Amino acid sequence: MKNIEADPHKVKQKKCWIRAYEELNDFLPTNKRKIKFQHIFSGKVSVKDMIESIGIPHTEVDMILVNGLSVEFNYIVQNGDQISVYPEFESFDISGVQKLRPKPLRKPKFVLDVHLGTLAVYLRMLGFDSVWQNYLTDEQIVAISKKEKRAILTRDLGLLKRKEVTRGYWVRNTDPIKQTVEIIQRFDLTKLIKEFSRCLECNGKLKKIAKRKVYHRLPEKVKQNQNSFFVCDNCSKIYWHGTHYDKMKELIRKIKNQIGEN
Repeated sequence: MKNIEADPHKVKQKKCWIRAYEELNDFLPTNKRKIKFQHIFSGKVSVKDMIESIGIPHTEVDMILVNGLSVEFNYIVQNGDQISVYPEFESFDISGVQKLRPKPLRKPKFVLDVHLGTLAVYLRMLGFDSVWQNYLTDEQIVAISKKEKRAILTRDLGLLKRKEVTRGYWVRNTDPIKQTVEIIQRFDLTKLIKEFSRCLECNGKLKKIAKRKVYHRLPEKVKQNQNSFFVCDNCSKIYWHGTHYDKMKELIRKIKNQIGEN
């Protein structure tokens, strides 16, 4: 009988099983959500590359267990591995388990993509440090995130899959109020809300200032009807409790109500 040699160019297929938890399922097709599914692969593949190949940005992942043990992103997936992928645990402590990145700062800082301008304003209104400019490129956003250790908020999955990005979040909702509620709940920020402490224009901090020091800059009607003033320490914009203030208070009430309902 003639011996048939194996084709050296034929790549041997391998398989593993993957299970994504909680909001990571948003990135998967319906038939793979909240179940353990088989994934076929070949060659030498890191677990980071594998989870991104199925649609999950690495910035959304905080812990990966392979066969019950915590691994780093550079772990090379083996044939038969059982992989469990978890999102960031913001609201409870898993400090006894190895995570992929340090515990998030309790003073959250964000940089938002150009499509999330209204969300940026709402976050500033609630006192959260949120960098946004309508001209920022993806490269600039990534650079700001790295330099200032800011989490990227975006609707662009491609941005989160860049290898330089270490912390980011894909905003699911499209309505700005719902987006704000989503971010507050996702990052467990309810107790950190500090209304009207940041400039809505530039993100600078607001400080109380005497009326006499800004009197020359006030409209006549404001001079007559207002006595409490705040100024931005960055752009010097002046704020007072006018009709715009009442509208923002109503907006904050709606946001807080939705936080309580969800």
